[in-house]
Amino acid sequence: MMEHLSEIFSDAEAWVGIGLILFFGLITVLKVPGAAAKALDDRAAKIQAALDEAQSLRDEATLLLNSLRQQRADSERQAAAMIAAAEAEAKRLEAEAKAKLEDQIVRRTALAEQRIKLAEQQATQDVKSAAAELAAAATEQLLVQRLQGRKTDPLIDAALPELASRLQ
Repeated sequence: MMEHLSEIFSDAEAWVGIGLILFFGLITVLKVPGAAAKALDDRAAKIQAALDEAQSLRDEATLLLNSLRQQRADSERQAAAMIAAAEAEAKRLEAEAKAKLEDQIVRRTALAEQRIKLAEQQATQDVKSAAAELAAAATEQLLVQRLQGRKTDPLIDAALPELASRLQ
C-alpha cells in the first residue's frame, strides 16, 4: 500500500486533486462562500438602494417637471390675459383720443365761425361808419359850396332836420 501511496504522491494529477480538495475544504472551513454571499448581498442591497434613490429622484423630477409645465401654462394664460387687456386698453385709449380730437375740432370750428361772424359784424360796422362819415363829409362840402354866397338856403333848411334824424 505504501507503494500505491507513493505512486499517488508522485503523480501530478493526484497533487492537483489533493490541492483542490484542500482548497475547497479550506474555503468551507473559513466560511468563504457565506462571506462571498454576504458581500454579494451587501452589493445587491447597495445597488437596490441606488435604484430606489434613482427612482425617487425620477419621481421628484417628474413632479417638478409637471409643476413647471403647470406654471408655464399658467404664465402663458396670464400673458394672454395681459395682452388682451392691453389691447382692450389701447382700443379704449384710441377711441377716447379720437373722441377728444373730434370734440376739439368741433370747438375750434365753432370758435373760428364765431370769430368770422364777429369779423363780419365789425367789417359791416366799419363800412357803415365809413359810409356815414363819407356822406357827412360830402354833405358838408356840398353845403359849403352852395352857401358860399348866401346866408341861408331853403332846401338845406328843410333837409337838416331830416338828415339829423337819419344819422341818429
